[in-house]
Amino acid sequence: MSDDKVKDIPVGTPASEVAIDTPPNAEVVGNSTLPQEELNRMTDDIIAGLKTVFDPEIPSDVYELGLIYKIDIGDDRMVKIDMSLTSPNCPSAQELPIMVENAVSSVPGVKETKVEVVWDPPWDPSRMSDEARLVLNMW
Repeated sequence: MSDDKVKDIPVGTPASEVAIDTPPNAEVVGNSTLPQEELNRMTDDIIAGLKTVFDPEIPSDVYELGLIYKIDIGDDRMVKIDMSLTSPNCPSAQELPIMVENAVSSVPGVKETKVEVVWDPPWDPSRMSDEARLVLNMW
């Protein structure tokens, strides 16, 4: 992965306002040779899919919580997601990655999805978007 193809942007920036390789609080590996319009569509659709996955104990989606660390869209339309959990003791540790995989796999054009749970860096509340902070009353 080339560092010049991965960028961070402020939490909560709408996907429609950023380039393909800079979704909020996640890295998107921009090494695909797919047409830019297709990458943009897939990225927007993947983010929309991620926003349908809610932690059963927290009334906010995994994307706004900042649990998605990296999205890698390959030339073969294989999508690899690195995500974390709010805690290693999360009671939803088994089901959330499967829910993320199912949501991303349902996006038109995605061939296959692999989700890996990572712990480095550990998740902390600073990764949450303003929307998640508002829902959770964490100002």
